[in-house]
Amino acid sequence: MLPEERFNALVDAFRTSPGVSVPGEPGERGFGSNALKVHGSIFAMISGGRLVVKLPHQRVETLIGTGVGAPFDAGKGRAMREWLKVTAEDEESWLALAREAWDFVRSQRRTQ
Repeated sequence: MLPEERFNALVDAFRTSPGVSVPGEPGERGFGSNALKVHGSIFAMISGGRLVVKLPHQRVETLIGTGVGAPFDAGKGRAMREWLKVTAEDEESWLALAREAWDFVRSQRRTQ
């Protein structure tokens, strides 16, 4: 399955989740318009054919250490601490990490 197809499956899985906006919704343009968001904050997107998720820094470090992912730098030459580029290519891993990212980003909003 192509990365875009796996991401579309994620979009379908989150479409009815509380607070989630999905790519292609009216009024969405520019950066983040092709990302999954919760309460307006990106938690998962596809970049360069890879799933990219927002997770706590320590979790990102752990996943990089175990080979599940790699640092994500958004093309600026510097890794973003709370973002992981997922190297696994199976739907189950993508869904599990996207759910973890959704929980993380959603909980951040509640604590602000």
